[in-house]
Amino acid sequence: MPHGLQNLKQRLPLLEYLRRRNWTAHPIGSHEEFVGLCPLHAESHPSFYVNAAKDVFYCHGCGRGGDLIRFVQLSLNLSFHETLAHLNQQLGFTEPSEDEALREAVGFYQRQLDRHSEAMDYLHRRGLHDSRLIRQLNIGYAPGGTLRRHLTLLGYSFELLLQIGLIDRRGYDAFYHRIVFPCFDLCRPINLYGRSIGGAACHRFLPRPKGGLFAWSTARFFPDTILVEGLFDLAVLWQAGFVNTTCAFGTHLTEAQLLQLCDCPGREVFIAFDSDPNGAGQDAARSLTQRLGGAGLKVRIVDLPEGQDPNSYFVSGATSADFSHCLHRARSL
Repeated sequence: MPHGLQNLKQRLPLLEYLRRRNWTAHPIGSHEEFVGLCPLHAESHPSFYVNAAKDVFYCHGCGRGGDLIRFVQLSLNLSFHETLAHLNQQLGFTEPSEDEALREAVGFYQRQLDRHSEAMDYLHRRGLHDSRLIRQLNIGYAPGGTLRRHLTLLGYSFELLLQIGLIDRRGYDAFYHRIVFPCFDLCRPINLYGRSIGGAACHRFLPRPKGGLFAWSTARFFPDTILVEGLFDLAVLWQAGFVNTTCAFGTHLTEAQLLQLCDCPGREVFIAFDSDPNGAGQDAARSLTQRLGGAGLKVRIVDLPEGQDPNSYFVSGATSADFSHCLHRARSL
């Protein structure tokens, strides 16, 4: 797991690091303070003091002081990121993985959500009010400008964050001003979906595979499944009690997602796509019905009022009973 600065300094105190580098010191007074020749400049009389209780140093000769991080930077002429890598190596830590970085990003975005009124206002406008559900789906918010600093302080390199796609080459947050839904493979985060609450392009994923059906670890245990296009459709249906809902991030199913739906013989799939005025959502539903039916599944198409998707249907005032009625009236081809 990644190690933050405080954790790192606790595991490798400054005095221990100095002794590994053969610094000779003499205790003073209560044995919490030590003095010796300064490792940062040439001197003949000891003027370099280390306070073991506070884990800091100060040299009365050259006037420099600080903590373990500062000492390594000064003594080895390293950047902040190089210093973290050096100290992690001293402790035998390996480079944090992409999975670990994604997990830290998910947690960071979750903590930002209720700190930014614009994000909570957006969720409320989209019909999401249940704080328990918001936590259950790990929904977060990317305010922008702070993710890189947070993750680099935890020891993640700029190059790793750039490789994952969490930041761009200027170091800016890729999910700036977006509501963020993490996508999991069981408990492992594999991607992030961001929905813009400003003027940027509506949808964004990291440049990596999205994985299988969203929240399949919950929906898979039901004999019937509701399939929707978008994550806000899923969120309002879960909030209304339809936790057998899953999402394929659009109207197209990958082969892996199709296999997931086919893992239970006799499963019935209710397709609740957008009822677009141009008929695109219903055309996609009919096409998918043929594909799923060919795979041996029972399939029914849910008809919503024209121009509505599940999200807008509930925002307009529909109830769980109203949607249950739509399911009851769902048609098969």
